[in-house]
Amino acid sequence: MLLATAAILVGFVILIWSADLFITGAAAIASNMGLSPIVIGLTIVSIGTSAPEILVSVTAALTDAGELAIGNAIGSNIANIGLVLGATLLVAPMTVQPSCMRRELPMLLMVTLGTALLILDGVLSRVDGLIMLATLTIIMIQMIRGEEADPELLQEVSSITAAPLGLGKAWLTFFLGLALLVGSSRLLVWGATEVAEYLGVSQLIIGLTVVAIGTSLPELAATIASAMRGQTDIAVGNVIGSNMFNLLAVMAIPGLVTPEILEPLVLYRDYLTMTAMTVLLAAAIFLSRGRRKSGTCGQAYLGRSVGMLLLSVYALYYYWLYRTR
Repeated sequence: MLLATAAILVGFVILIWSADLFITGAAAIASNMGLSPIVIGLTIVSIGTSAPEILVSVTAALTDAGELAIGNAIGSNIANIGLVLGATLLVAPMTVQPSCMRRELPMLLMVTLGTALLILDGVLSRVDGLIMLATLTIIMIQMIRGEEADPELLQEVSSITAAPLGLGKAWLTFFLGLALLVGSSRLLVWGATEVAEYLGVSQLIIGLTVVAIGTSLPELAATIASAMRGQTDIAVGNVIGSNMFNLLAVMAIPGLVTPEILEPLVLYRDYLTMTAMTVLLAAAIFLSRGRRKSGTCGQAYLGRSVGMLLLSVYALYYYWLYRTR
């Protein structure tokens, strides 16, 4: 118990430090290579910060703990919107680019609905997993092609006149931060899981709560760091990309290993909550479009009131989880 608690504390300290290294490297790579920050957010950053979820999902699936892996994917998405974006907005309100509202956000809504249709029969099969991975591949290719052809983002990239790091040092910083993020997340999740199991909590609840929060901490640290640096493309793009990655890759892994029977509560409580929070985020973005006078036409402005709303919904979900555990 003491060792697990120490692992949580040490993992959290390293996590915060490594997130700053990670974002510094990602931003420098984007500047050096002429890539838009949102491309980095939707590919390297989202995949990199989803590495803990992937590792947990693979480990759980191979040890007959598929419930934990599924709970991890859904719970991480709920935490990404409610905790990560909610807390980030309290620290640094942000704008959302029109291109994100035209493509990435509607894509996340479609992925959320499409995945729901696949698992509505209560089974996550190998076919479902293959469809999810194929969809992810197509989406990532289309996103990158779309961003490269977007004149607004090309203008944004051209405004970056100098990179803070050389390309070699940027990649070194990036991979060092990524390695520390993954390692510290695993340490934190191990400690938290040990504590949860000691208290006699089920695998599904562990996945939805302790593991989901633990594996979402890289997103929380990276998103707050990027938002405070003014790189809101990375902040918003990171959460959207990570949620799509969790649904189409992390959640697909248990089905690929062995067909997984889903509890009814997974659909009608957890997946429903995740869907509702995704729709709530989309509504907040579209309703706030163009409201801020100082913002560019077409941008959406997310302020602290939205952050409080997301955190409140997140807290209510945990109360519901407690009542139906």
